[in-house]
Amino acid sequence: MSCSPEKPNGNSPLKLWIKNKKVLNNVLFTMRLQSLTKQPQTPSLMTPRPHKTEGFTFPELVSDKTSLLPDEILLQILSKLPDSQRNSNSLVSKRWLNLQGRLVKSVKLLDWNFLVSSRLFVRFPNLVHVDLVEGSLTSPRNSGILCTHKVASFYVDTDTEPKGSLACERFMLHIDEIDLGLRNLANGCPNLRRLVVLNASEMGLLSVAEECPTLQELELHRCNDQVLRGIAAFQNLQILRLIANIDGFYSSVVSDVGLTILAQGCKRLVKLELNGCQGSYDGIRAIGQCCQMLEELTFCDHKMEDGWLAALSYCENLKTLRFLSCKTIDLNPGPHEHLGSCPTLERLHFEKCQLRDKQSVRALFVVCQGVKDIIFKNCWGLNNDIFSITTDLRSVKLLSLEGCPVLTAAGLELVVISWMEIQSLRVISCNKIKDTEISPVLSYLFSTLKDLQWRPDTKSLLSANLVGSGMGKRGAKFFKKTCDWKALTGA
Repeated sequence: MSCSPEKPNGNSPLKLWIKNKKVLNNVLFTMRLQSLTKQPQTPSLMTPRPHKTEGFTFPELVSDKTSLLPDEILLQILSKLPDSQRNSNSLVSKRWLNLQGRLVKSVKLLDWNFLVSSRLFVRFPNLVHVDLVEGSLTSPRNSGILCTHKVASFYVDTDTEPKGSLACERFMLHIDEIDLGLRNLANGCPNLRRLVVLNASEMGLLSVAEECPTLQELELHRCNDQVLRGIAAFQNLQILRLIANIDGFYSSVVSDVGLTILAQGCKRLVKLELNGCQGSYDGIRAIGQCCQMLEELTFCDHKMEDGWLAALSYCENLKTLRFLSCKTIDLNPGPHEHLGSCPTLERLHFEKCQLRDKQSVRALFVVCQGVKDIIFKNCWGLNNDIFSITTDLRSVKLLSLEGCPVLTAAGLELVVISWMEIQSLRVISCNKIKDTEISPVLSYLFSTLKDLQWRPDTKSLLSANLVGSGMGKRGAKFFKKTCDWKALTGA
């Protein structure tokens, strides 16, 4: 009896299987991985050199299992991780550093050389939002005084600071350097959608407009009428912020000339903010006539001439009107019959404004007579007399009062009971509005509201007493009407 193995047949499955080296290599590689998971791994097993055995090549084993994944799959995995892990992920390896850079869409530049040397695009090739403001400032880093504004932060030296100079203008890069950086940015980020830039020129903006056709949002700091000539080339621009002047930081002039150029060149604007801009009736009228798609208009610390308010009636599709940090509205608005109105306006927002002039406030409410939401936040001069003018706004559904220290409960009651469509009320940090001054009429009105937020001061107990009652959430049909409404109102 012979115990020797039989020779395989020429057409046996074993011989056909051995001829297919690609399949065999995959099988051997899988077996090798399984064997490594069942026994302690040694350095020699973790990174063996490729070798041949009987004509078969074993693939090299690696300790980083993610290296077996293609970039597309690893990018999808990294994109699911929270942003808080972005920095730590980029430290794993050079590959992870490059992949993490491809996921970054927004950058706030701090070093201008990083842009000029084009290292910005190598590190972050898929940028769509770039903020260049702080990178445009070259303030001394050895100073112990940090000047901070919502626009930018920079260091100042009081020993060498000339008297009467603007803090930010001394540290700005020259316009030629800004334009050079904008040309590099345009070539490196053709898919740019949002740009924030300081002290740019007309030619710098034109270079961005030519190479970045998808740009939709632009924020210009320290711009003037000449700079606005370059905006006309942005065919898809929808959101524009013009910051011409900030007291103590920098100063420039945007007049009716610049506003007219803007209106004729940016006809697809949806949102526009004018910060520290000059102008008059003619400039605002040009914007209203040319920018037919404009839905949101914001005035911040405006320096408009008297009589500009009547031009708002040309903004026929305006839905939101905001006033931020405005010292005045319009000191001489003219006769009410010449003001017109904004028929589609829904939201009127005041924040950090001085509302002391009764004539200008009344004229504004004539223009905004169909508004549905009205918001007052940290406004000075809003007393009972000024607030009573809002009784002319018959379509108000939402009222928000925050940080109005001189308004009382009597002034609030006089207005809100005149609004037959009021549904939401928000009163926050209005210290002169007391719970003890709430009348039965106002209490009943609270019960009919769909939404009520009542925290006029830290001692208010009304909110605590309303817990569990459903007041302000479900409407009057859930309450037992124990009082006669006609008797309370005197009707």
